[in-house]
Amino acid sequence: MAVEITPKGTHGVKMRQLPRPFMKIILKFVTLILRLRGAKVVTLTTVGARSGRTHTTDVGAFPEGENRWLIVASYAGAANHPAWFYNMARNPDKVWIKIDGRKLKVLPESLKGQEREAKFEEIVAVSPSFGEYQTKTDREIPVVRLTAESR
Repeated sequence: MAVEITPKGTHGVKMRQLPRPFMKIILKFVTLILRLRGAKVVTLTTVGARSGRTHTTDVGAFPEGENRWLIVASYAGAANHPAWFYNMARNPDKVWIKIDGRKLKVLPESLKGQEREAKFEEIVAVSPSFGEYQTKTDREIPVVRLTAESR
């Protein structure tokens, strides 16, 4: 299992850097929209690719059987991948999610080829905004499977 960094795009949504308090408000709003659009929201914890510090963010997750979820590194259709995606690739053994009051260590795996296409279509059927994001950028938006580690 591994997270593979795919090429960046040449165009996409421009993500503005805002002060942290404003970003927190915006992220809460985005989380609410994700929930309203059919996604389950989990708190994703990764370890920084460069800093080595822990980072948390809320992401939409789509259940895939027991103890498995799919997440999408859409970054709203930006040309670059979100920071958490790079963190996962660099530190795949240091990824956790908090879901339904439980904190689980998970193993991330990038989906590729036909499997990625099929799962992305399933996700878009439930939450069409992800399909809209794909039209805004020329990069292939990654889909990552998170599997809870067995204890």
